[in-house]
Amino acid sequence: MKVKLAYGRSGMTVNMPDNRTTVIDPHFMPGIPDQGASILHALLHPIRSAALQDVVGPEDTVAIVFCDQSSPMPNALVLPIVLDQLQHVPRRNIVLVQATGARKSSGHDELSAAIAPAILKNYRVVQHNAHDRTTQTLVGRMTDGAEVWLNSEVVAASKRIVVGYIEPHFFAGFTGGPENIAPGVAGIDTIGALQSPRLIAQEKATWGIAAGNPVWERMCEAARLIDVAFNLSVTLNNRHHVTNVFAGELWQSHHIGVEFSRKTALRGIPQSFDVVVTTNAGYPLDQSLCQSVKGISAAAQIVRPGGAIVVAAECSEGIPETSNFKKLLKQAETADALLDMLNRPGAKAQDYWEAQILAQIQKKARVFLKAGYLSDQQIRDCLLLPISSVETCVSDLLEEMGPTATVGVLTQGPMAIPMVQAREPLAMV
Repeated sequence: MKVKLAYGRSGMTVNMPDNRTTVIDPHFMPGIPDQGASILHALLHPIRSAALQDVVGPEDTVAIVFCDQSSPMPNALVLPIVLDQLQHVPRRNIVLVQATGARKSSGHDELSAAIAPAILKNYRVVQHNAHDRTTQTLVGRMTDGAEVWLNSEVVAASKRIVVGYIEPHFFAGFTGGPENIAPGVAGIDTIGALQSPRLIAQEKATWGIAAGNPVWERMCEAARLIDVAFNLSVTLNNRHHVTNVFAGELWQSHHIGVEFSRKTALRGIPQSFDVVVTTNAGYPLDQSLCQSVKGISAAAQIVRPGGAIVVAAECSEGIPETSNFKKLLKQAETADALLDMLNRPGAKAQDYWEAQILAQIQKKARVFLKAGYLSDQQIRDCLLLPISSVETCVSDLLEEMGPTATVGVLTQGPMAIPMVQAREPLAMV
């Protein structure tokens, strides 16, 4: 049978064995027919809040926190509608802050591509830099004493607006809402405290879990140290069209959005598989190997212990030379060695979470990678097994595992998060 995988911009079609393959696609949610009208309606009729234009007065200073270009958030659609509701506020009183988290700031061209050019021309736009303490303000401490440093532009504003999207996250439970504040505009040491190796290693630090997830709970604790006047969150389908809009008071609007995302993005299946083929949902999400760990993590939910994961991720941006992901993986010869290194007393590393999760997965299953822009040696340096063909790799694995071995295929990678439970049986095709 032919299966279309989301790979780069154009996709990849592969042949899978007819009699033992289960294809797991996301629930298809059609986009809202008039996305702009729905966003405006949500701003005018929000959840547990006055309309945005009434929340913010003309004398206020406003910081709008929005997602960076590593996400599929349709900023060019959403931000102009938000700003239109703030016409009564002088433009000099408004700053837009791009929530980059621990990622390095992008250049002007990438920023222009992420938002409408007219916004760059008419408003002040700032890219958060987690690595520059001089641009941050200490807003308090968490219960364990860890300091919370946030972007000074956000802290100084009299009204803060968060604009983002909600989807399951591979160790934080869900994105959006408080996640846009911390880690979105937090300092690097604060991010490290929110997402430490000890927390990420815990069982509930995974897809679709909020209550009891130690990473999620720490993020919320940090975000509560400042007030957010208004939240706007959207959910997206696999074509990156808006499927729903949630606006209003931060915590309640985000909670309602999370429940919607949980019902539409999580897929219950009755069994695990010997081999799982996955992607990272194609461009722009599979531009780097670091980000593609999300698709691998989704596959890890349903691969049997001792099984294999086969990944198709184009990785057109490769592995940035400055990436700690790359440095950490090159320092360790095995997954166990990497985990031991991260868990040493006093160990401190930035951007380690993708490497840690990849190592945790490799203790459960072998991971093979098809990446058009990485050499075999680069892939091996990341403790992965390079392949030139998804089809050939799967065929070889099935021959090795025997005639009863089964294959699961996540065509859109982390756009559909599978869980082994008898929630929604899937027919073999």
